[in-house]
Amino acid sequence: MQRQTMTERERVEALLRREKPDRVPIWPFAPYGFAAIYDNLTIGDAYTNPKAAYAAQRRTARDFGWVFCPTMGYASFGAWEFGGEVKMPSGEFDQAPAIVRHPVASEEDAWNLKPPSGPTGFMSTSAEFSALANEERLDNEPFNTLIVGGGSFSMAVNLAGPDRFLRWMIKKPKIAHHLLRLVTDWKLDGLPAANEKWGLEGVLPRGGESMSTNQMISPRHCREFVIPYFTEVQEKILAMGYKTTWCHLCGDQNQNLPLWAHVPFGDPGIISLGHEVPLEKARESFPKHIIMGNLNPAIVQTSTPEEVYEATARLVEESKKLPGGYIFSLGCDVPPYSTPENVMALTNAVNDHGWY
Repeated sequence: MQRQTMTERERVEALLRREKPDRVPIWPFAPYGFAAIYDNLTIGDAYTNPKAAYAAQRRTARDFGWVFCPTMGYASFGAWEFGGEVKMPSGEFDQAPAIVRHPVASEEDAWNLKPPSGPTGFMSTSAEFSALANEERLDNEPFNTLIVGGGSFSMAVNLAGPDRFLRWMIKKPKIAHHLLRLVTDWKLDGLPAANEKWGLEGVLPRGGESMSTNQMISPRHCREFVIPYFTEVQEKILAMGYKTTWCHLCGDQNQNLPLWAHVPFGDPGIISLGHEVPLEKARESFPKHIIMGNLNPAIVQTSTPEEVYEATARLVEESKKLPGGYIFSLGCDVPPYSTPENVMALTNAVNDHGWY
């Protein structure tokens, strides 16, 4: 291991200035469940106990030598907040909140749906978490507060459920667009209040799309139902003075990359990708942005520490070709039940192979 010359915060800040850091930063995507288990909590605590969840993420980032970007959220966001129901993880195989009742079960529900008028569902819990995070900013913490960014499509799908929403896209697109408009306007209306409360310093707008993967929709549908609404939110965020946004494009987005290439992510933006998207393709589509990703999460849970190390080393060596810079991460959540030995192998590999 070479001598540390920059902190993880300084490494990210160098990339944001379009400078090369001494070493690739380590910023694993969504370590909520793993941090909870590592800190002797339950996975449910990661989504229901802001104080414990914050302390667990803080300790885990410090112990494993990671960037600390305190985050509390989940992919099913929207259903509960708009009047549906979710089940918090409690069983042996639960790893995140799951929707048990969508707020939209019929066309009539869709047309009559109203946005929440105040904090509902997960919003109060995440607001308490953000308040805790905003109280300090550490030497491994480039951002201490996250606000909502682009990602209306996945949220709209959560309102009606994938089967129903995807059928409407094809057979009754006006209903799909109505829900997308409703969600997008709700996001846009909430941005000024977030900006007034948290300001610009240390604040990172965060968005993403999990349902727009080519495993779910075609590029044609991505062009019509995803990109316009995502772009609208991004443009407002950047117009408010935020220079950088962090967006996670989950799953197989390969056929959609030419569309995503024209979305405003910032100067530069941080784009995290699933393991399905090769770094070479990411380089072609996002030459001026920071790429984050994209180790297959399953490797960390099912392989040996030696195999995790080798896979990480190969990825990090390849990442040095990216012109906009690179942040090491997994392609999605850190599997909650990964062993500490496997997770530490990630850090060891970057420390050995990530120097420029």
